[in-house]
Amino acid sequence: MEAIAINNSIREVARLRKFYGARRWKKLKGIATIRLGDGTICEAELHWYEAHGIGKKEIKIKCIF
Repeated sequence: MEAIAINNSIREVARLRKFYGARRWKKLKGIATIRLGDGTICEAELHWYEAHGIGKKEIKIKCIF
């Protein structure tokens, strides 16, 4: 897990605060084993937003290995 951006470095921080609450937001990335809709299991790079007390939001698959 690695931080990409924190708080005002995130382009969409105003939208995140509006929808989920005014917290210290971080954009993170990491590698995980995922299962696709067709049942295939593979490794992927994921990006998501996270804030203390709110949790992970808007998880996106960026790259499948």
